[in-house]
Amino acid sequence: MNFDKYNYIVVEGPIGVGKSSLAQKLGENFGAQLLLERPEENPFLERFYRDAERYALPTQMFFLFQRMNQLRDLAQTDFFNASLVSDFLIDKDPLFARLTLGDDELNLYQQMYDNLHPQAPVPDLVIYLQAEPATLIERVRKRGVTVEAGISENYLTRVCESYSRFFYHYDAAPLLIVNADHFNPIERDEDFNQLVMRIRNMRGKREFFNLGE
Repeated sequence: MNFDKYNYIVVEGPIGVGKSSLAQKLGENFGAQLLLERPEENPFLERFYRDAERYALPTQMFFLFQRMNQLRDLAQTDFFNASLVSDFLIDKDPLFARLTLGDDELNLYQQMYDNLHPQAPVPDLVIYLQAEPATLIERVRKRGVTVEAGISENYLTRVCESYSRFFYHYDAAPLLIVNADHFNPIERDEDFNQLVMRIRNMRGKREFFNLGE
């Protein structure tokens, strides 16, 4: 892949879609630095999936501070001399806040976000993985992460809808929308190679990728 053109790539998408695995494979194959979410460090996440109303705010605030700190640490490194692949886009952080917080909590979160929002570099490419909620719930159950045991298909449906709305309006960076329902770039090298070829041949600001194209 030509990392002169894509120095900073973000892989995004809802829970269970495979964004972290794809980001790691892209980074490992092309010698890029990785910047990954660390949900296992959030002490409120498991409780949120069991009682969203009670634990939504601390869960959201922990993730906000965690992501801000990661981006600040990145800004202190020699970022512009190294390629980077990440599995989160800080601009989408309010997506979950609007989905889970009540009005007063959302106002508090928004004030914190506006005050803390770092001047993060704009990605050279965003890869948005999308899949049906039924596909996501199957993948979440299959990987068997204890903290995710309380995730419901209803919640994943709402997350998917929120992601769709967000990326429908997103225009800050070139966007490749990937149908991930039957896409397995981790276990099938052919899928991964087709994706790399599609990325290499991108010409427009917004393009779509389905297997077989």
